[in-house]
Amino acid sequence: MDMLLLTAVLAERWLLAFLVDLARYVVGAGIVSIVLFGIFGRFSNRHRIQARRATADDIRHEITHSVKTVMVYATVSLVTIALIDRGSMRLYTDPSQYGWIYLMLSVPILLILHDAYFYWVHRLMHHPRIFHRVHRLHHLSRTPTSWAAYSFSVWEAFAMTIFVPVVMALIPLHPVALFVFLSIMIIRNAMGHSGVEFHPIGWVDSPLDALTTVTHHDLHHQKFHGNYGLYFTWWDRWMGTELPGYKAAFRSAAAPAETAQSQPQSTEATGI
Repeated sequence: MDMLLLTAVLAERWLLAFLVDLARYVVGAGIVSIVLFGIFGRFSNRHRIQARRATADDIRHEITHSVKTVMVYATVSLVTIALIDRGSMRLYTDPSQYGWIYLMLSVPILLILHDAYFYWVHRLMHHPRIFHRVHRLHHLSRTPTSWAAYSFSVWEAFAMTIFVPVVMALIPLHPVALFVFLSIMIIRNAMGHSGVEFHPIGWVDSPLDALTTVTHHDLHHQKFHGNYGLYFTWWDRWMGTELPGYKAAFRSAAAPAETAQSQPQSTEATGI
């Protein structure tokens, strides 16, 4: 293959990867925004976690840097595709190869692995020697919106996207399981940055408390240290990094309208 043809093939693959991931971001963040602020706008206004509202400049900042993140993702995808072509990834297409039960279980396995990866990488990015170069940009969204889901620096974008090719090299994955996992990831990320507590008030007093809420991550943006988990609360609890007052803040945001009016909403934002 001559250099011109190779360049054209790589450019086509990069553009396709960019458009697919951009669509995933736009659809994921867009659906959450439309549902919360379009269809259920009144509910969302009653259950906002912070008194402060994100400005148009805040949202433009989030979208601009999210598009840059998608560019990083597309670049890493080129390497991943090349490794798939060489047979270096454990991707399979025949469900019978590992069975339907494994195919279904591979999605929760991915979520558990990703949550562990996210917790420790996220916590590492808050180290003083790393934070300003790698993670500070994401924390400029002090009152985040769903569009902050991909608002990362180049270094953080790389750290976030490298999980997929690494796990593809380690365990067998079917494209359907990978698609479902990636869809859950972007929707959950957009939900976690939405600033609206839509979980029912009894959530944190039930077994569902193992799953994070919007308040869980919103407090991380407000107070900076703590609440590093993505899908589950267990790593923060095991490691003692759950922010004090999390459940009280959740109950305040999730309370019925007549109760919420008498309870102050969280507005604290740590200077960075």
